[in-house]
Amino acid sequence: MNMRTGEKIAFLRKKKGLTQEQMAEILEVSRQSVSRWEIDMAFPETEKLIKLSRLLECSVDYLLNVGEQEAVSEQAVTSLDEAYRFIRSCGYFFLATDAGNKPNQRPMGMLYCDGKTLYIGTDRRKQVFSEILENPSVSLVSYNQRTRRWIRVAGEAYPETAIDVYQAMQDCFPTIRQNYTGEEEIYFAVLRLTISCIQIE
Repeated sequence: MNMRTGEKIAFLRKKKGLTQEQMAEILEVSRQSVSRWEIDMAFPETEKLIKLSRLLECSVDYLLNVGEQEAVSEQAVTSLDEAYRFIRSCGYFFLATDAGNKPNQRPMGMLYCDGKTLYIGTDRRKQVFSEILENPSVSLVSYNQRTRRWIRVAGEAYPETAIDVYQAMQDCFPTIRQNYTGEEEIYFAVLRLTISCIQIE
């Protein structure tokens, strides 16, 4: 099926789990502008078109040429930043560990990304931490009830010791400083994810 530019923008925006409002904020335009692009009532300026291609991870040519085919797989490996934004928009995620060949899942909320790596915050006294020390294989899953899309991140988790990562995690989640003060600080743990697969559907 041949798709026009507006249809491609709408399709790729939804594939990334973005609302028109979210896309508009990223591109620094109004939501009405995005809406008009998607129904082909207006066309993005060259600068916005370039930003769109970067955001939607496609070529400018693909957006411009009617019917041009480009690989846009629903199960394609996605970027780390996209995965991070998706999970944060959900507000929480489930982390599954492999404890004695028996999966164990629990809801979690502290996730941080420095652009290169995903980090999870937890407590050294919790079972999840000891399970990961025994077997680093993990799977992270989150579901966006508004868009009805989900994400799965698979890989391995290892303790992180870099002070700047700890500080960045505390800046992202101010309650860490409230809950882990003084001697309690030794119990706060950061896990670094080595990712093998990211899937959004």
